[in-house]
Amino acid sequence: MNNVLDKIDFFIQLYNNYVGGYLILLLLVPTGIYFTFKFKLLQIAKIGHAVKLVAGKYSNHTDTGDVSHFKALTTALSATVGTGNIVGVSLAIYYGGPGAIFWLWVTGFFGMMLKMVECTLAQKFRKVNADGSISGGPMYYIEYGLKDKLGKYAKWLAVVFAFAAILCSLGTGNMAQANSISDALFTGYKVPVLYTGLAISALVLLIVIGGLKRIANVTSRLVPLMAILYFGSALVIILVHIQDIPAAFALIIKSAFTGQAATGGFVGSTFIMTLVWGVRRGLFSNEAGQGSAPMAHAAAKTEYPMREGFVASLEPMVDTLIICTLTALVIVLTGAWQSGILGVGMTVTGFEEGLTRIGVGFLAKHIVAIGLLLFAFSTIISWNYYGTRATQYVFGDKAIKPFHYVFTLFVFFGSIWGIDIVWHFVDMVITLMTIPNLIALLLLAPVMKVEVDTYMALLRSGAFDKKK
Repeated sequence: MNNVLDKIDFFIQLYNNYVGGYLILLLLVPTGIYFTFKFKLLQIAKIGHAVKLVAGKYSNHTDTGDVSHFKALTTALSATVGTGNIVGVSLAIYYGGPGAIFWLWVTGFFGMMLKMVECTLAQKFRKVNADGSISGGPMYYIEYGLKDKLGKYAKWLAVVFAFAAILCSLGTGNMAQANSISDALFTGYKVPVLYTGLAISALVLLIVIGGLKRIANVTSRLVPLMAILYFGSALVIILVHIQDIPAAFALIIKSAFTGQAATGGFVGSTFIMTLVWGVRRGLFSNEAGQGSAPMAHAAAKTEYPMREGFVASLEPMVDTLIICTLTALVIVLTGAWQSGILGVGMTVTGFEEGLTRIGVGFLAKHIVAIGLLLFAFSTIISWNYYGTRATQYVFGDKAIKPFHYVFTLFVFFGSIWGIDIVWHFVDMVITLMTIPNLIALLLLAPVMKVEVDTYMALLRSGAFDKKK
């Protein structure tokens, strides 16, 4: 079995290292830069407007949709705030050095604009079902938005994206999360990965098949509390090392352009390695341009598609520019980046060193392990929704239940397989999903421009305030 996995991993790495990785570099950040300057840094210029929308300004409960702006945002965030913020950051540093964090920031900044574009289009081309519910996402803006340009090929491209989304739901939102949970429980408590895999798989199956809403509701309440504890602890550690913060930022920025000698805890030694790993882990963390979040944002109640685009632009800021930065600073400030530990152990080491300074180092493994378990589990449940939507699009309603069983099986695989093959698989399927989505966004740029110009003209005229 191991020999088979090794061979599969070999071919996956060939794709990632020589095809997928470069395609993402050539498409992701350049597309974000293109839209950012085309629309004059709108993700920053109107950040205040985005916050007001989330707070409920201009909201109307009679608008078409299933959920409010706020609920759409929190649903999408529940899928993005997870393993990428804890383990993804440490992997970026391990493989790419501290400079990878700079490129993670770059991905997050331009990702704000990509989220705005893809979620605006998801709103514009969403489908209202016979029962009044909403179906939306890249499948629909590819099929309907590009029909005139691509003809029958628009449907084909939409199906390619949906197939990739199914694979990605099994990797990004599933195996990577389960793998990180089993790694954390083994590292901190020596729980065998087999037991963890069986337990998580059973719980996921109960929720997605049996509809045990109570468990999901409890998790949704625990996650915010755990977020406060995890990120509060990170802030304490950063404050304890406050005098070293300028040096930490200097190291990150310098290493971003020069690479860093492969000494201590990471193997990244060249500029291209640093760049690739920063972009990869940035994309994994905030999913901007990947096409997952539009499936959640398409369901928001709003009269104007641009409004949900503004709301969605806040995701990469929260997820990558704020949350990932906290984890990165803990790792860099405490010197954990030189520990030579792969995976969650690097993050635990950083928390142990930092919390030991205030006499509570013994809490580190508990804070990281429980935080990771809750964040990752909520991501698994959210990504099951994305995978279900993509499965429904390609195969119809009859395929939803079988998909749940396949999804649960991959939770188990992710728990027991080695960290390398799981994350290599994740990097591969992310590219398969992101590339067709980015192509569609570029082709739909004229449509997006009309949406931006129309909405901004109404905003400047004060029409929304008069209507209110």
